[in-house]
Amino acid sequence: MFNHHRHHLAVELGETAKLALPMVLTQVAQVAMMTIDLAFIGRIGVEAIAAVALAGRVYLVSFTFGAGLLAPIATLAAQAFGAHNLTVIRRSLRMGLWTALLLSLPIVAFALCGEQMLLALGQEPNAARLAQQYLFGLALGVAPALGFLVIRSVMGAVNRPEPLLWITLAAIPAKILLAYLLINGAFGLPRLELFGVGLATTLVNCGTFLASLWFAVMCRPFRDYHVVGRLWRFDWVLMRQLIVIGTPISIAALIGYGLFSAAALLAGRISTSALAAHQIALQVAAPLFMISFGISMAATVRVAHAVGRNDGPGIKRAGQVAMLLGVVIAAMLTLAVIAARIALVELFIDESDVDNDSTVGLAAKLILVGASFFVTEAARGAAAGSLRGLKDTRVPLLLAGIAYWPIGFSLSYVLSFKVGLGVIGIWIGLSIGTTAYAGLLVLRFQLLANRLALQSRNLSA
Repeated sequence: MFNHHRHHLAVELGETAKLALPMVLTQVAQVAMMTIDLAFIGRIGVEAIAAVALAGRVYLVSFTFGAGLLAPIATLAAQAFGAHNLTVIRRSLRMGLWTALLLSLPIVAFALCGEQMLLALGQEPNAARLAQQYLFGLALGVAPALGFLVIRSVMGAVNRPEPLLWITLAAIPAKILLAYLLINGAFGLPRLELFGVGLATTLVNCGTFLASLWFAVMCRPFRDYHVVGRLWRFDWVLMRQLIVIGTPISIAALIGYGLFSAAALLAGRISTSALAAHQIALQVAAPLFMISFGISMAATVRVAHAVGRNDGPGIKRAGQVAMLLGVVIAAMLTLAVIAARIALVELFIDESDVDNDSTVGLAAKLILVGASFFVTEAARGAAAGSLRGLKDTRVPLLLAGIAYWPIGFSLSYVLSFKVGLGVIGIWIGLSIGTTAYAGLLVLRFQLLANRLALQSRNLSA
């Protein structure tokens, strides 16, 4: 009996790792393209960097909300795949594409009003004007970017995430070439600067979407699903499921986004050096967050597959393995980051900066303080992904509201300003808030999984 259980765990671990790896690498490749943008923008000037940071605040709020509404596509398609229901896989992709198109309209409108919003928030007029130039180029690519997310979700749900990885890797050199040509106006093209950066992103988004759609339509096994069959039909039932399941995901993502934005504002109130150390420490930890994101997506798929098979013990096993895998990988990488923290921080520091030593030391301390935060973030991601596989999103939203603000933000404020720990207090608050959220999500999954496993045993008895 024990050997049988151990065999199932080993199989689940292998399947989860095989699914998560290309998802993580795809995310890393997308971050690499963002880094390319920053490298080219840095050549334009410091004002351009500041403007793009402002534009990102405007763009990411609406895009994050849209991506959250599309997140249930992975759950619906994966449950259908587990139940061998090809019709629902096709419906999921079709309605995902329709939803992506409809969502892109308000997101584009939001981006086109970026300058007015930034001015209303008291930003400097020239920075707001430059930010709008970038947003004009970026807005055109919202629909294909959301469409790519839909196809990525469906391909992951049917255990075939690799094509999206190859497409994203191929997009990196294309992005470098387009950004160079459009920013600098090479080969007779007009010099577009920040608008060119946004336009290059839009063109790459269009290319990756069309390439992924070609895979979904023409290549096996996707061709057998006839994913674009009856593309014109609008499925109101499935649309309602997307809204009901996806809206809490979107709001929870915005709550987390708001917490980290508020933490940056608190750090800025302390000092410029504190804010710089805060941002650098988060940037150093970015690869750890990608691991969490990839394993979260894999957890959603594996749990949803078990739901589709009506496999109660399999649901519990899939979630637990994903959490264990996320925590172990995050712990090993966190140890490596801690060991190399000084060298990693110095990569982001200008040697001519007079506050160089103090900023390096402070950022290195933040990485030490955040060590538990990096590990529990992996557990949080895997637990949240597992709950999405069960279509459970409303309770996690409530838990996010409790853990992130009354616990995380309140502690960050009290420890930094009342106790006098400064930016270190902010990070202690973030760590405790994230740990509380992770613990609540893990407990929630365990309760639901135990209930489903008991029901499965009762049915088979």
